[in-house]
Amino acid sequence: MEMIWISVLLLCLLLAVLGAGLWVAFSLTAIGCVSLYFFSGIPVGDSLSTAFYSASVSWDLAALPMFIWMGEVLFRSRLSEEMFRGISPWVGKVPGRLLHTNILGCGIFAAISGSSAATAATIGKMSIPELTKRGYNKNQILGTLAGSATLGLLIPPSIILIVYGVATEQSIARLFVAGILPGLLLMSLFAGYVMIWSVLNPSGVPEGEAESFSFTAKIQRSRPLIPVMLLIVGVIGSIYAGLASPTESAAIGVALAHLLSWKSGSMSRQTFVAGLMGTVRTSSMIAFILVGAHFLTNAMGFTGLPRELASWISTLGLSPYMLLVALTLFFILLGCFLDGISVVVLTTSVILPMVQAAGIDPLWFGIYLVIVVEMSQITPPVGFNLFVIQGLTGENILRIAWAALPYFLLILSGVILITAFPEIVTYLPSKMGR
Repeated sequence: MEMIWISVLLLCLLLAVLGAGLWVAFSLTAIGCVSLYFFSGIPVGDSLSTAFYSASVSWDLAALPMFIWMGEVLFRSRLSEEMFRGISPWVGKVPGRLLHTNILGCGIFAAISGSSAATAATIGKMSIPELTKRGYNKNQILGTLAGSATLGLLIPPSIILIVYGVATEQSIARLFVAGILPGLLLMSLFAGYVMIWSVLNPSGVPEGEAESFSFTAKIQRSRPLIPVMLLIVGVIGSIYAGLASPTESAAIGVALAHLLSWKSGSMSRQTFVAGLMGTVRTSSMIAFILVGAHFLTNAMGFTGLPRELASWISTLGLSPYMLLVALTLFFILLGCFLDGISVVVLTTSVILPMVQAAGIDPLWFGIYLVIVVEMSQITPPVGFNLFVIQGLTGENILRIAWAALPYFLLILSGVILITAFPEIVTYLPSKMGR
């Protein structure tokens, strides 16, 4: 029981330093130092240097800046300008019509950027003015964007899945492949809800919007998106087929992204430098967090806290399902105050032992964790996607949160479905070559 109070004390101290505005990486390192100094006999300096070195030499981390760079390059290309024009012919006859451009556009861009905030900002800048001008229901415009933008965390190549894989020593390739079907599941749930809503609320979808296009005309309108789609399929397909590692696929993806950007005429010295600097900033931020988290993980191991917590939870007699319910509430609460990457690196060292003790597959748990973190991105008071959309529209944050509520519940439904049918996550990885 003493260890429980120590855990509570360290958690409160961590929240205090985070609330004071100290960087996440430094906050994690500080708590690790406190843990070692007061609750173990391990020299802080030796542990710190060893943890920093071992965390920074992981070969798996090489894929991280590559995928970020690929997203930065395509983010600055003309993809977002062509997105609406390329998708709209395919959804003109579907109930909900152009509202589906938010869902499909976010799904495509999520596979490029790996960031929910970047997805919300990019697709929102294009779709919000266009859909508003055409007379679509404002709440549905905001809701489809807020909900679908969270796919940036899940649909591979996902930055947060790389972070989880490194932190837990899981195969990044298998995590990428495991995220495909859950990502498609969430897109299908969103699209199904929009279709049902539009049938029940026909006034929210303007009349006269349905345009007839031949199949050839649809292909012609979508032609600018085809190279990007082939790039995404090629990167993920090469990993699934075992032809390339995630790092090798990322390197090829970066080269092809630059080629596509140059071919479209959007590559210049300014965009190249901007993309490179954006990659350096994002990669450095994540690397610092990972190093701090690795040190904290080591410190927790030396103090014995994870083992004691896992033993204490096992004495509560919680079933795996009840444990997942408790963890879902915990992650949603934590995600209201921290970004997704910070949530993953903060919790895995303590949570994973008890998850494995409950017989839960760490691969499945990684996808579950990312989906739950997605929910927190659209949960008040500080759901990050809500603030991005507020910055784009100037709308009241509570209105945006209310518009996003159905999509929060749909993501929760996705969590329930993958819990009831774990094969949604594990089927494709089980078919990969060893």
